[in-house]
Amino acid sequence: MNAPLMPKATAVWLVENTALSFDQVADFCGLHALEVQAIADEEVAIGMQGLDPIANGQLTREEISRCEANTVERLKLSMSDIPIPEARGKGPRYTPLSKRQDKPDAIAWLLRHYPELSDAQVGRIIGTTKPTINSIRDRSHWNTPNLRPRSPVEIGLCSMEELESNLDTARARAERKAVRERKAAEKEARQNGDVMVVAKATVEKVVPEAKIEDGASSDTTVWAPVAGSEAAGLAAEAEAFVSTPTEESEPAAKPEWPPKVEETDG
Repeated sequence: MNAPLMPKATAVWLVENTALSFDQVADFCGLHALEVQAIADEEVAIGMQGLDPIANGQLTREEISRCEANTVERLKLSMSDIPIPEARGKGPRYTPLSKRQDKPDAIAWLLRHYPELSDAQVGRIIGTTKPTINSIRDRSHWNTPNLRPRSPVEIGLCSMEELESNLDTARARAERKAVRERKAAEKEARQNGDVMVVAKATVEKVVPEAKIEDGASSDTTVWAPVAGSEAAGLAAEAEAFVSTPTEESEPAAKPEWPPKVEETDG
């Protein structure tokens, strides 16, 4: 069953001006019976102006009298001869002339508070184009000094439900992107780890074992220093120092044999 226009205000009028039960009013207005009772007790909708459903053509006096006589009966919404407007299809959003000058302020507000929204979403919410959004983002818009960021809901360019729906979509998209990036990073880390293991095994396989010579045990082995390493450089310097004679050193004199005996006067 279709609910009347402004159901809570209609319920206020029915409670104040008819003898209908709370269940009947709640069923007609799409509310809960306890909420209608709270309206009657002035705990809810305090000071709200009631809306006459008879003047709006939503009910007739005969329909109200029929339901007042029998609490089991339910009110039926009157059928209007006014054609129901068709649902608006996709297309550019129409904005009244009086509010078009407020679009840049709304765009600046969305870019500041909800950067996760895509340009396409901002364009659908405000009814603008991507060049305008980019010009406000990079501050090249002709009216940048006079921009005053304001909520599009407050201005009346969109509803809160529409804004929240787009925010939910944008946040879900951001979460999916974060999951993809995390999986890609984990995969890259695993690949890098495998490369390091393979490289380490290759180095250990290439480095030869050198056996100690000059009477050393054949079972004892040493690792040869890797070419280009610091250990190899130190070994080369030590070998050059031992094998290269200095210019200042002189060959030792060979002892004469047999030794000469000095003659003494005697």
